[in-house]
Amino acid sequence: MTPPAPPADEYGPFGPPLFDDPTARAVSRVAVIDIGSNSIRMVVFDGAARSPAYFFNEKVMAGLGAGFSETGRLNPEGKARAMAAMRRFAKLVDGMGASPVIAVATAAMREAEDGAEFRDEVERETGISITIIDGEEEARLSAQGVLLGWPGAEGLVCDIGGSSMELAVIGSGRIGHRVTSPLGPLRLEGLGGNKKTLVAHIRETVDTLKDEVGEKAPRMFLVGGSWRAIARIDMSRRDYPLHVLHEYRMTPKDVRETLKYIQKRSVDELRALTGIGESRMTLVPLASLVLKEVVKGLKPAEIAVSSYGIREGILYEQMPQPLRDRDPLIEACRFIEQKDARQPGFGRALYHFILPLFRDRPGGRLRIVRAACLLHDVNWRAHPDYRHEACFDSATRANLGGLTHEERLFLGLSLLHRYKGSRSGTRFDQMEGVLSDKELRNAEVLGRAMRFGAMFSAREPLSHGEMRWFPKRRHLELRLAQEARDLFGEVAQSRFKALVSALDATSEVKMLRGTLSGG
Repeated sequence: MTPPAPPADEYGPFGPPLFDDPTARAVSRVAVIDIGSNSIRMVVFDGAARSPAYFFNEKVMAGLGAGFSETGRLNPEGKARAMAAMRRFAKLVDGMGASPVIAVATAAMREAEDGAEFRDEVERETGISITIIDGEEEARLSAQGVLLGWPGAEGLVCDIGGSSMELAVIGSGRIGHRVTSPLGPLRLEGLGGNKKTLVAHIRETVDTLKDEVGEKAPRMFLVGGSWRAIARIDMSRRDYPLHVLHEYRMTPKDVRETLKYIQKRSVDELRALTGIGESRMTLVPLASLVLKEVVKGLKPAEIAVSSYGIREGILYEQMPQPLRDRDPLIEACRFIEQKDARQPGFGRALYHFILPLFRDRPGGRLRIVRAACLLHDVNWRAHPDYRHEACFDSATRANLGGLTHEERLFLGLSLLHRYKGSRSGTRFDQMEGVLSDKELRNAEVLGRAMRFGAMFSAREPLSHGEMRWFPKRRHLELRLAQEARDLFGEVAQSRFKALVSALDATSEVKMLRGTLSGG
């Protein structure tokens, strides 16, 4: 038998892996320090450069901008805490061998009369050079962080810090108009006055912003700790089952309901519900007033939370364009397979082997099939009794970009079915309502297809046989090369029958003369 000719590009639409390319490895261990008005955080990125892996991540709630509205200067206690944090970070990056080390300071340091002086003092003490960026540059970097996770993002990025809030228009992989405003909760805290006066000030500022960036964006991407805290409260209020903030979606109505919920509860009650730290939670009531007016004034159709922001935007800045153009999900899964799988590279072969079952799926779903094949074997070290749970958790809890929550659960469920026939009694039971019945069936088919295809891991599966799927007749044909007869043993036959059952199909196995040469 002569198999169909392999695609011109055997990697399909994703291209060959780039993470071993020198241009990609050059950005594989980058230290970024973000000196904000409320917090100072250092992140060291490592691994799959297109989809950041957090080798190190530490935050100190220094509060540099506390009291700025009254004094015009950095908070003295905040300066002491910031200096201590920077000394520690300098020691750490030296020990980790991170390079480059990029430090940026935002609203508090750029606006305080002693900001430049403190920057120079930190540089003398630590040797770390700090760039004080303006509001538009802050907006640009935050927008780049969103593009790192969503290359096709369209809409408006809204980044809130302690002393400022930035907006940036994004679309077609580019960043458009950018604007900054003094709507950070630390800044508002120092204005005084009653709630009515404060709301009027926020509303007036938002009206000005609307003139700059427009309204009715298809999606607003929320960046910043205060927004994430509000999203966490929304999750708690709705009893949402998947506790992953990145790509969490809310409607304007959801936001309105949650902001009412926040205003009716004390900081201590909200902390008890979510586990958010006190210094962050004390800013949430003020931040919720801002979000209410932003959503009301700018009228986005949908609100999404981005865990990627200015720090990831700085990483994105270091990437060559070919790397930026890659799919963050696929690149991350390739890196994980290379690092953890028993047979790195088999995931690509498995994908082509099971592809006939999924050819009618849209391209967006095919990338999830590809991701599943890359990850199908990376948890092989887990105890056999819990391997299915390890697979599910690795997908639903992993730091992966380029995934909606529905796609994340679909990926996790398909990997669960790679090792276990039934999902009953698993952690997925708590999340079942997120996926439709059709998607539940599709995830099971994908899992069972990978489980069967893995039986041919001794060599490239397409050299042993191929599957042909006839969807109108619901018929699955397995065509095996003569040399694969012994591989298609009792266990393989059982797994093939399970796949046929999941497809609700009829089947036929044909043994062919000769050896296949596909792959």
